[in-house]
Amino acid sequence: MGLQLEDLVVDGCIVKVPCGGEAAGRSPVDRGKQGTKRSVLVDGRDIPLGTVAAAANRHDSPLLRPTLEKLCRFGFRLPGQIMVHLDAGYDSNATREMLAELGCQVQVAVKGKPAPIQAGKRWVVERTNSWHNRGFKKLVVCTERRTAVINAMIELANAVIVPRRLIREAWTTHRRDTRPTRRP
Repeated sequence: MGLQLEDLVVDGCIVKVPCGGEAAGRSPVDRGKQGTKRSVLVDGRDIPLGTVAAAANRHDSPLLRPTLEKLCRFGFRLPGQIMVHLDAGYDSNATREMLAELGCQVQVAVKGKPAPIQAGKRWVVERTNSWHNRGFKKLVVCTERRTAVINAMIELANAVIVPRRLIREAWTTHRRDTRPTRRP
């Protein structure tokens, strides 16, 4: 078991920030109201590995390098072949060159083609973004003004998500014969 670092997935999520702050900017999807973008990095089994908060009006591509650099904090050797799965917002030569410089392979959805056909393994980051938004209301409408506090709230949410995810997986993979077949 362990982390599946061979397949990494990165995606952004925009949330409302009615009070403004350091990581607030005009949201392109909410009529120009204040918003924050979370760039989330997950492994192949949807375990959140790192998050970068920025203004909502920032494009996804410049946030990719700082998001991938969150892997360095773990201090262990990365696998030789890393595949990074991205959506069509990252479809550019600059992104491909940056990932080649880092020694990563890339699978990017192509602009102009329907996403369900080429979605691949990106659903894990979409589910993690859903867990952030559904389970932690303070992350959906963020009233904090400082980026350090926003990052701390996201890390706290990740500290809740990871054990939940691991317990759910262990429930089906590490069974004893005397254990009930359903969760209580």
